[in-house]
Amino acid sequence: MMKTIIGAVTLLAVTAAFAPTVGAETTMFGMGIIVGEPTGIGAKLHLDSGNALAFGLAWSLEGDNELHIHTDYLFHNYDLIPVEQGQLPLYFGVGGRIKINEEHHGRGGDDNVGVRFPVGLAYIFEGAPFDVFMEIVPILDLAPDTDFDLNGAIGGRYWF
Repeated sequence: MMKTIIGAVTLLAVTAAFAPTVGAETTMFGMGIIVGEPTGIGAKLHLDSGNALAFGLAWSLEGDNELHIHTDYLFHNYDLIPVEQGQLPLYFGVGGRIKINEEHHGRGGDDNVGVRFPVGLAYIFEGAPFDVFMEIVPILDLAPDTDFDLNGAIGGRYWF
């Protein structure tokens, strides 16, 4: 378990160190915190102005001690909600989640694999390398059983 965490954090750090910029004011890689269900660290890598990959390494605050690892492919609409300063894109996408239950791991545990459908809003500050976001994420767990779950979070990122 610890090797998985160290590997994920190392991958995010290496990606941040080598991330190029998308123009003079916008960088492609941001890293920060996710607060909600689950709570942990998150990162986002812009592929171009409208598409991004989002990553999360977080822990559940509900019941069992569960590690969430997720990746999403996101589409952004910057024109839907106009603002006077900064930007306020609506984003939506699809991704995957692995939820590892540490309490039962190694004893035939109930680890889950599912499909995520994130929908959210991000506020990108003008002239500052920060953004804040809020999202709601319906999840369809596929293994070991088919089940529906719902996550929600707020967070912020620093853009390198």
